[in-house]
Amino acid sequence: MARRRTPRALALLPALALAAAAAGCAEPTTSGTGKGGVALIEPGVLTTCTHLPYEPFQFPQGPEIVGFDVDLVDLIARDLGVEQKIVDAPFDEGIQSGESLNTGQCDVAAAAMTITEERRQNMDFSEPYFDATQALLVKPDSGITDFEQLRGKKLGVQVGTTGFEYAEENKEKFGYEIIVFDDLALQTTAVQTGRIDAAINDNGVLLNFAKQNPDTRVTTEFPTGDQYGIGVRTGNTALLEQVNESLRKAKESGEYDAIYEKWFGTKPQ
Repeated sequence: MARRRTPRALALLPALALAAAAAGCAEPTTSGTGKGGVALIEPGVLTTCTHLPYEPFQFPQGPEIVGFDVDLVDLIARDLGVEQKIVDAPFDEGIQSGESLNTGQCDVAAAAMTITEERRQNMDFSEPYFDATQALLVKPDSGITDFEQLRGKKLGVQVGTTGFEYAEENKEKFGYEIIVFDDLALQTTAVQTGRIDAAINDNGVLLNFAKQNPDTRVTTEFPTGDQYGIGVRTGNTALLEQVNESLRKAKESGEYDAIYEKWFGTKPQ
């Protein structure tokens, strides 16, 4: 797989990219190509925007950024004959809004991102590569087993996520207070410290967190039909076709199953 480069200076790029957009730089300049003539924003590199941490999909481990999504995009980079470079970008204002792609900050967005009609207005998506549901994370002695027990309590959500949307849609029905967090780490820590009574997010990340932190547990999962996709700039057909081809090959060769088992401990259903 391609080696990943994650220089710390990249943390400054979201602000710089948005500044460029404000100056009228709406169309990114391509300066490199991969195999098949696929245009890339930097020679020899497939640049990925993600949002950290979101374990086990993407998270820091020592000097590297690792995870399920990272390994999948490594396969795409390999097929293009380049390396993957990762940029940590804001999820709400940068990734799901399409700004990170439109300003030339990255070639692809891979952030355990659910495909929605609203997000389709901001970018083009690959074929789905992961099925997810929503879940509740609580303390083991909380007595909260479903939304019915959340009345009058505080529910933590991560900004810009489908869990946030679900919580907003059902707030009046179940009578809880919504507390918003910028990222998963802040949200899960708030459950541990008692700042909130429960957290809603994708089941993959919450089950992973509860496994590593026995002072929390997932009490319920509820299907919402979420499917993750990799995003590219609207109209970037050549890159989108390569992303889909690499995902298809990975599933046919068994590489997808191996990566899935590596991060989730079991093969996909």
